[in-house]
Amino acid sequence: MRWRKLGKIFDPTQHQLPADCKEFAQSPQALVCDDFVRIYFSTRSRDANGKYLSHVAFVDMTKNLSSVVRVSTRPVIPLGDLGTFDEHGIFPMNVLRRNGVVHAYTCGWSRRVAVSVETGVGLAVSGDDGESFRRVGAGPVLTSSPQEPFLVGDGFVMEVGGRLHMWYIFGTEWKRYASDAPPERTYKIGHAVSADGVEWVKEEGRRIIADRLGESESQALPTVIEIDGRYHMFFCYRQSFDFRLNRDRGYRIGHAWSEDLVSWIRADEELLLDVSAGEWDSDMLCYPHVFRCDGKVYLLYNGNQFGRYGFGAAVLEG
Repeated sequence: MRWRKLGKIFDPTQHQLPADCKEFAQSPQALVCDDFVRIYFSTRSRDANGKYLSHVAFVDMTKNLSSVVRVSTRPVIPLGDLGTFDEHGIFPMNVLRRNGVVHAYTCGWSRRVAVSVETGVGLAVSGDDGESFRRVGAGPVLTSSPQEPFLVGDGFVMEVGGRLHMWYIFGTEWKRYASDAPPERTYKIGHAVSADGVEWVKEEGRRIIADRLGESESQALPTVIEIDGRYHMFFCYRQSFDFRLNRDRGYRIGHAWSEDLVSWIRADEELLLDVSAGEWDSDMLCYPHVFRCDGKVYLLYNGNQFGRYGFGAAVLEG
């Protein structure tokens, strides 16, 4: 798969963002409209204690991703109420059209005490074609369970043959790698199906993508597309510790393919997309999202510092 990089296409520091956000445009996710592509992303503000809160905004771009048309002036969905699963942020948010209505699968997160965070997958719908969203309920539609006890999130949903499929991540452990360091998490990619998009049946605890880095590999943000009768999944992966500043242990984009959406063959070597020397994506590639627009297949992704200074794109050439 030969990908041609288009460079960084959106820098949040160059635009006025909503909710007093100054930087970060993480996990870009596209909704193709008639005359533009709307790209949702998570950006950050700080609360009264200086801690981050994640808000979802969007940027409308020309359909070839060359120019910014408009940036939203307010978050598309408010943060959750006190004590809810998305009280402290939403990151990421996957959007799709179903029966003429825009649906959003959110990854809500809330702070914990013994570990840093807990997550769940929520559902929201839009009554104004993706300008704003309202929750279908205050709680998640996919959450922890006996075989997946924590960190359920990063849901990507696709409809195939009238059935909804969700690929998501689930935590396998929290571990303290040094006595003076906070616990770090490890997570893998799972799969669930649904008839209505609200009630989901998980393949409880099944890790559908083989590890490349060993048991401590963390896999995040799956995205799936069908090309020439075969399904392709893109995701990001990294070591579970010492990944924030060590470029050799940081995020890269992985690839797997399937004929039936059940069995997946990992094939990172087919991706042909890696870091660039001396560029905005020289240290890491993370949070991919793949979509089709006007006959072309595009991949959005974040680069260094987990998207602090924006996201870029690549187009599939072969």
